[in-house]
Amino acid sequence: MAAQFCRWDPDLRISALRFSNVMNPEDYAAFPKFDHDPMLRKWNLWAYIDARDGAQAVRRCIQADFTGFEAFIIANADSVMTRSNMSLLAEVFPGVETKGNLTNNGTLLSIEKAKRMLGYSPQFSWRNEVAAKN
Repeated sequence: MAAQFCRWDPDLRISALRFSNVMNPEDYAAFPKFDHDPMLRKWNLWAYIDARDGAQAVRRCIQADFTGFEAFIIANADSVMTRSNMSLLAEVFPGVETKGNLTNNGTLLSIEKAKRMLGYSPQFSWRNEVAAKN
């Protein structure tokens, strides 16, 4: 519907921000326990979004200069896991072909469009929050 509304009015701008699992800093203490069972978090490919980075995405979207309808995946740059992406994928999705440049613990959700069009750049990682408390 949003795309159709934008076709009717070429000056209209509608954005869909598709947030991953929104987390606050106090939630991060539980993250290291996720490694024991990758099935617990496979439902969103072990992704999350720090609420503060989510707010950044909203601000950048409001300030963005484009027209039409655009949808953006909003997630942090890293995953909730300390295990490597390749080991997780091999265990949980054996035989599934991987494409692109997978990093060790980078998000498996593509935030490239949000980076490119909005200038979105996640600033907060659970890893830094947990390390700061230890």
